[in-house]
Amino acid sequence: MPGTVPQAAPPAALRPRLAAMVYEVMLLIAILFLASYLFLAFARDAQSGWPRTVFQIYLLAVCGAYFVYCWTRTGQTLPMKTWRLKVTTRDGRLLSPRQAAWRYVLAVPGMMSGTAVLWALFDREKLFLHDRLAGTLIVRMERVPNVDSTPLRNHGFDPTANHGRHGEHGGKPDQKNVNGLQ
Repeated sequence: MPGTVPQAAPPAALRPRLAAMVYEVMLLIAILFLASYLFLAFARDAQSGWPRTVFQIYLLAVCGAYFVYCWTRTGQTLPMKTWRLKVTTRDGRLLSPRQAAWRYVLAVPGMMSGTAVLWALFDREKLFLHDRLAGTLIVRMERVPNVDSTPLRNHGFDPTANHGRHGEHGGKPDQKNVNGLQ
């Protein structure tokens, strides 16, 4: 079935996974900007001391909620959908909330330090370190064929045909109608 992950699908190539990560960062900036605004509207100041620590934990939790929700619901974030990537278990199933949370906890230090990407360069299956440890896999989805291949600009509409909107001149407006006179 198109758009599904076959059993034991091979891991996606590293290049599309890295491209999706760049897109993911841009999306996360927007999410974290909104989350920061909401937090600071109430806290007013999070530049030092315990408010800063609470703010940082809050932002990590917001990111975690975003990823765990997406990975358990469809296996894909918006950038993963764009690149036709999906995170699954080794046997092709969606992640449970526990598996998704564990993957996120493992991914944060690895992605922040770059070790997850470095690991993928040398891993025999090109998996990120957190995927290796969590027993997860990012796979490439099959392309879903386009059902309607008719170009959007055409759709059977002939702009030269007289559709009765502009008088009796084969698609050209009446001078009376253009000026608003009858």
